[in-house]
Amino acid sequence: MAKKAGTSAGVDDAHGWDARLGWAFDLIADDPAERGAALGRLADARGNVGDALRRWNELWHLTLPLGGQEQYRDPTFLQAYERYREAGKYVLPDALWNRPPGDMRTWPGLPYALLFLEWEARYPQEWTRHAKKWGTKQGLIRDVAVADHSETVRTKLTDLVEVVVQRRYRCKDREYLRVARAVDSDDLRARLETAARSHNPWARRHVGYVLWLLDRPEVPNTIHVWQTWNAAEATG
Repeated sequence: MAKKAGTSAGVDDAHGWDARLGWAFDLIADDPAERGAALGRLADARGNVGDALRRWNELWHLTLPLGGQEQYRDPTFLQAYERYREAGKYVLPDALWNRPPGDMRTWPGLPYALLFLEWEARYPQEWTRHAKKWGTKQGLIRDVAVADHSETVRTKLTDLVEVVVQRRYRCKDREYLRVARAVDSDDLRARLETAARSHNPWARRHVGYVLWLLDRPEVPNTIHVWQTWNAAEATG
């Protein structure tokens, strides 16, 4: 089988993203019926990607005898790959892969990167069933953890940190420390202090660690540091 390549978002504007994926914001709707309809549309789009990938793989086998670079110059093979790549632009998370070089803060796909992270934060079970990609989650968190976002994006990132620190740990959640440091503010700290006073034991422990690191920007967020801090808290 041909190796599955990441589809490319390519150079595109906000209108193009909205035309293809505007429906995806219903994945985080409060109404279960709206989320259900969006999940159905996601499944259809995912089916199109799967069909295109199978056709590309079939042609990979058929053109294999050409050998070397000739196989990758075959117009039928290239057309099948392009169809696969294009199908990926209509589905999450594929549309977010292979972001073109440039400033993340001005990337037209940024609202959909935030959507993907918010979906995982608010509806983790649905996200896991329908779009689980831990590497994509990790990469996006690292990409958005930069300073000088617009106020709207900073608020969204602050919301995400607030949600994540109050739940049981999920894969790659530790990366949100990068975001907390990037959007550190009085508002974020006030929310964290409120969470620290909750009856949720995980929130109290996790928030304490986040606040401790925010006061120590020189300290790396490693498993060793987390374990050492936990041990100190347990004996303190």
